[in-house]
Amino acid sequence: MTTQQLYEQIQHKKSFLCIGLDVDLNKVPQHLLETEDPIFEFNKAIIDATHDLCVSYKPNTAFYEAYGLKGWQSLEKTINYINEKYPDIFTIADAKRGDIGNTSSMYAKAFFEDLKFDSVTVAPYMGKDSVEPFLAFEDKHTIMLALTSNEGAFDFQTLKIDGRELYKQVIETSTEWKNSHRLMYVVGATKAEYLSEIREIIPNSFLLVPGVGAQGGSLEEVCKYGMNHHVGLLINSSRGVIYASKDHDFAEAARAEALKLQQQMQRILEEKEMQ
Repeated sequence: MTTQQLYEQIQHKKSFLCIGLDVDLNKVPQHLLETEDPIFEFNKAIIDATHDLCVSYKPNTAFYEAYGLKGWQSLEKTINYINEKYPDIFTIADAKRGDIGNTSSMYAKAFFEDLKFDSVTVAPYMGKDSVEPFLAFEDKHTIMLALTSNEGAFDFQTLKIDGRELYKQVIETSTEWKNSHRLMYVVGATKAEYLSEIREIIPNSFLLVPGVGAQGGSLEEVCKYGMNHHVGLLINSSRGVIYASKDHDFAEAARAEALKLQQQMQRILEEKEMQ
């Protein structure tokens, strides 16, 4: 999927919502545990209930890898279901990979060729030869951790080196890598005040923004500082949507929460005359 196609979906749905499919079997409705594949059944119901309100789904692979082979099979069934039934949805493998070049090439093949995700998250700590193998895939996107929303982000990311924060240097350096036009960036919603300066470095890139809702991030603040002329934002909500209910009405409850976010996004798009 191209960024233009993603933008067209945003315009069509009046939404830039990404729903995180982070499935914890301790939190899903009990009746699903009686099914052959409770993870997939949970995802399928959430997807069917919300697909018209969001433009992206983001399974965090840790929540699947934790269940071994069965978990990975659930992930495969989930991505296949999205690609077959809702092919216009932008899919993100939240895997946070990053290793030496030949290993990164194998990770990229796994997510882009085998599972057929549109994008994958990566960690840039090892530098360009750990990221460029992902960027080699045409019409695929690599979403690089830039400034995250966790407390430990201040351990390294905001440290000043020669008077400039490390995260800014990382972002700027990444723009010089081969096929850097295929890069997107993760910026936590709880760091909304940093978005203006980030936009000075990467004015046209899409930003994946987790942390709205359960983690305390403000949608309005993120849009105020981070939106560009093509919206340029994917706002992720995971727990606040998918765990809105633990009863039989969990899918309906998830839709209700997703609808609230979509309606907020629509108002913002209308105010900015971007609908």
